[in-house]
Amino acid sequence: MKFRYKKKKLYANLVIGILWLVFGVSSLFFNENSNWTDYGYLVMGLIYFSMYVYNTRFQYISIQDGVIKENALFGTSLNLDEIASFRKFAGDYILQAGKKELYINTELIDSDSLPELQEFISSLELNSEKVETKK
Repeated sequence: MKFRYKKKKLYANLVIGILWLVFGVSSLFFNENSNWTDYGYLVMGLIYFSMYVYNTRFQYISIQDGVIKENALFGTSLNLDEIASFRKFAGDYILQAGKKELYINTELIDSDSLPELQEFISSLELNSEKVETKK
């Protein structure tokens, strides 16, 4: 099961990447004296474009083989059977398993995937005394 990013976030990374690439290519072709910063534009463009491709392929949160994982460079992963409690704070979910916590920013999740996330969290078998809700 995958919880998808909002398309707005994905397209923003794509547009920013294209703009950086255009700046880089134009600075290399139209400047007689190229500088190291001209290559920095190209590097930034490639970084944003690769973020777009990675986020499109792997999405925000995935659940496979009993593990919930945030698909990021240093993303957190938790075993589903080790999750002891969750909190809802300012619209975001915080899943806790021992000393590890997984923060799920609901503003980044697509509106089609958000009900699935809420259904998944409500389906977790947690004791009512472990569940905390803050507004």
